[in-house]
Amino acid sequence: MKPSLRAVLAVVVLAAPLALTAPAQAANTLTMRGADVSSLQRSLDLGARYYNASGAQADPYDILAAKGVNYLRLRIWNNPISGYNNKAKVLQQARTIKAKGFKLLIDFHYSDTWADPGKQYPPAAWAHHSLSQLQNDVYTYTHDVCTALKAQGTTPDAVQIGNEINVGMLWPAGQVVNNNFAPLASLLKQGYRATKACNSGTQVWIHTANADSNANARWFYDGIRAQGVTWDVTALSYYCMWHGSLANLYNVIADVKSRYGKPVVLAETAYQFTTANADHQGNAIPGTVLCDNIPATWAGQAQQFSWVQNTVRNAGGVGVFYWEPTWYAIRGNGWDPADINGTGNGWDNMAIFNWTGHVNPHVVWTP
Repeated sequence: MKPSLRAVLAVVVLAAPLALTAPAQAANTLTMRGADVSSLQRSLDLGARYYNASGAQADPYDILAAKGVNYLRLRIWNNPISGYNNKAKVLQQARTIKAKGFKLLIDFHYSDTWADPGKQYPPAAWAHHSLSQLQNDVYTYTHDVCTALKAQGTTPDAVQIGNEINVGMLWPAGQVVNNNFAPLASLLKQGYRATKACNSGTQVWIHTANADSNANARWFYDGIRAQGVTWDVTALSYYCMWHGSLANLYNVIADVKSRYGKPVVLAETAYQFTTANADHQGNAIPGTVLCDNIPATWAGQAQQFSWVQNTVRNAGGVGVFYWEPTWYAIRGNGWDPADINGTGNGWDNMAIFNWTGHVNPHVVWTP
């Protein structure tokens, strides 16, 4: 989910031109070409229609596959009021995803609603639990969801233990205060243990929105590593209007890859195709801040996404996930899970489908 707006530390890198111009044959391969489709089941249940680049109505999963997507991400909330993105709905959607041949990433928010750098609210059922109780909660819940997925033949290929946990999760118990990573580390370890107990081959990702600077990324990942936390993939969010230049992104990816010796993935990115708004809900990203002077058009959206992929590839990353490309403006699929019918969609200008469900013909995921 989108990070809070904060200052971006400037980083000068002599290798910046590689972010855009390094030859393809010298680049790494993006083996994880992903999309977060967490809102898609609700859209389909409401009758949303999707159209491919030829203008023909088609299954949105097939449209994404034709665009080069091979990995899909689902967020899971413990007990959202909306009744979507909960365990039952994730199990349902996972069956479709696996049947279509995609790999599956489960994004544990450990909340009943959005968790991101500015808010990490425990689910209501855990609200008054101590740190030791929360350790047990994380283990039990993670293992239960993973085991249920495995039992129906949709074992997750990867899980995130928390979503954009820049300063911790399950606040206040798991918040990093005065550089004390021990409480957070105790929770992350339980998530790792539960995942591996369910299925040893499932990757554990630790996800932050720290693509803005080496200083922030090192502070966090050094902090958890010093506490003995184990993880398999370092995952970052990158929204250029918040996280700075592509040259800076290149520098951060290359640094964390070298420093921690783990594969690096962009778990979230997106770009606007318009500055207009489809409904009464204000756009989360208005589109007035352009990156690299790329316009808010279909061609511009595709260009920026291509440049992000090039940057990740050339920096040694192995994957890029577009956040909610299928979430176009469908009445009743609102922003707030506590009022899903009453709120609008703050992402309608960031999806790769326009307001009538037609896909941007220029957007592609490339190895």
